[in-house]
Amino acid sequence: MPYREAKIEKLYYAISEVADELGISTSNVRFWANKLSDIIKPHKNKKGNRLFTKTDVENLRLIYYLVREKGMTLEGARMKIKENKTSENYNFEIIQSLQAIKNELLEVKELM
Repeated sequence: MPYREAKIEKLYYAISEVADELGISTSNVRFWANKLSDIIKPHKNKKGNRLFTKTDVENLRLIYYLVREKGMTLEGARMKIKENKTSENYNFEIIQSLQAIKNELLEVKELM
């Protein structure tokens, strides 16, 4: 059985890392961060680069889900998150868990 390295959690993620993870452009991440500044609050370093926390990335994933997969507007996503974040988060977490399970099963299938 191959050895797996433990993943080290980062404190901050660069905008390019977030964009790659979500499969969208950096300008899209920047736009969402500007439009939804009450939900996404990236830190800026001395150069002015945006650095996103794990919470910011999770919120961006939720926004991606609501906007791209459910077809909501950004304002609709903002309202949905503010009014009923726990319900949407729960649904989103279930979808994320199922996708992770699917990926694990595909890895096992490749090893066979």
